[in-house]
Amino acid sequence: MNDIRNIVVLTGAGISAESGIDTFRDAGGLWEQHRVEDVATPEGFARDPELVQRFYDARREAVRTVTPNPAHEALARLDAGWEGHLLIVTQNVDDLHERAGAKRVLHMHGELLSALCAKCQARHAWSEPLIDRPACPGCGEQALRPDVVWFGEMPYEMDRIYAELRRADLFVSIGTSGAVYPAAGFVRDARELGARTLELNLERSEGSYWFHESRQGRAGELVPRWVDEILSIEG
Repeated sequence: MNDIRNIVVLTGAGISAESGIDTFRDAGGLWEQHRVEDVATPEGFARDPELVQRFYDARREAVRTVTPNPAHEALARLDAGWEGHLLIVTQNVDDLHERAGAKRVLHMHGELLSALCAKCQARHAWSEPLIDRPACPGCGEQALRPDVVWFGEMPYEMDRIYAELRRADLFVSIGTSGAVYPAAGFVRDARELGARTLELNLERSEGSYWFHESRQGRAGELVPRWVDEILSIEG
C-alpha cells in the first residue's frame, strides 16, 4: 500500500444508518412508507408539492436529532491526517461527515440542509421548513424545493468525480448497495483505470465482484480499522 497517494471514498446509506437515519431499501425503510414516484421524482413534486415538502422537512428535522458515528469520525480523521489527495464522495444528503469534521466532501445527491430555487437555480444553505413556500434569497420567487437529486435528475459534479477516479490509486466503497447508478459504476471505472478497490459493507453489494477485496461488518468497526491501516502508511 506504500504507493497509494490519491484516494476516493464513496459512502452510502449504510454509514449513516448506524447513526439512526432510515435507509430507503431496508425492511421498514422509507420506500415502504412512501412510493419513490411520489417523493423522489420531479413528476411527484409537480403532482403533489406539499407531500414532497413535508417529507423532506421531516427528514431535515430528523437529521438534527442524530450524531456522527465512529465511521464518520474515522473518515474525518483520515481527512485531517492524509497528506495525499482525498475526496469523500457521499450519496447521503445528511451533514454527518461535516459534523464529524471532514472537509474534503462532495455531496453528489445534494444536501438536506440546502434549498434549490427552481426559477434561478441558485442553491442556498437552508435549515428551516419549505412547506410554507418561503421566498428564494436570490431572486425572491417562491420556488424553493429540496436540494436533493431525484430519480431522473443528474447528480452533482460528475465531471469532477470522474476526474478524481481517473487519478485514484485506491477506491473505497462504504455502506453502499451497489444498486443506484451512476455511483454503482464507480468501482468498475476505478478498477479499469488501475486503482485498487476495497468494499466495506454490512454484506456484499450487488457489484461486489468488481472489488479486489470485500470486508463485511458494521461500518463503525470496519472503517476505523481501515483508517488506522491507511494512516500507518504515512507514519
